Amino acid sequence: MGVPMGACLIKAGYAVTGFDLLEPARQKFVAAGGRVANDIAGAVATAEVVIMLLPNGKIVREAVSAMRAHLRRSTILMDMSSSDPIGTRSLGEELIAAGTAFIDAPVSGGVRRAVTGTLAIMVGGEGGTIDRVQPLLSAIGSSIFRTGALGSGHAMKALNNYVSAAGLVAAVEALQVGRKFGLDPALMTDILNVSSGRNNTTELKLKQFIISETFDDGFPLRLMAKDVRTADDMAHALGIATPLADLCAGLWEAAGRELSEKANHTEMIRYMERLPKP
Repeated sequence: MGVPMGACLIKAGYAVTGFDLLEPARQKFVAAGGRVANDIAGAVATAEVVIMLLPNGKIVREAVSAMRAHLRRSTILMDMSSSDPIGTRSLGEELIAAGTAFIDAPVSGGVRRAVTGTLAIMVGGEGGTIDRVQPLLSAIGSSIFRTGALGSGHAMKALNNYVSAAGLVAAVEALQVGRKFGLDPALMTDILNVSSGRNNTTELKLKQFIISETFDDGFPLRLMAKDVRTADDMAHALGIATPLADLCAGLWEAAGRELSEKANHTEMIRYMERLPKP
């Protein structure tokens, strides 16, 4: 996601320096027209805004610890990862108390919409800080929502991905049952997409990645499992009963253990096909 998002910022006239621990990732950004730093200090030392796109909140905290001594006092930190909202609030309180502006702004839309600069962005934090980065957000997103206090963007992202993950499981189950009964999967998809069963998976994943067995939409299964667990844990922390989320989180985590570490989330069907028959 970071490479196409960075490319959109470059097209909008921003000077963007990227950093990743892995050399191939750095070279991808160079090929997209960006500059890269050899270490995190070089990446953030002159930055007005530091955007983080990392696997989880623990790694975000580690990155912040590594960069804090190198930041300018006026720099805004923006976590566009899918992080734990409670952890985001804790980290943000520490940073803001020390004088560093911090907001959370996770995205949805996948690689396809990252390339076109049409992501949905959910932004939590202080309004004045968001105002300062609004033009930057507009360069990478077409739907920008101010969700409330710090951490609310990450809360919304986790809940969104839970709904998406549950919809994918339902669509895959229906596909398996229909195929066994003799229905054509492509025809099933067409019918679902003009009926009440339509969802993100039926529209953008069934034919494109699941029925075709390409499984390459760009979003890892382990990250989907992490986001669903984040949503479920948030519900438990708030005292809300979420029986479907409990089951869904367990299912995605089991798939993550069973399949390759690099498995795409659309490969969930491969795990479900291995489940014991009733």
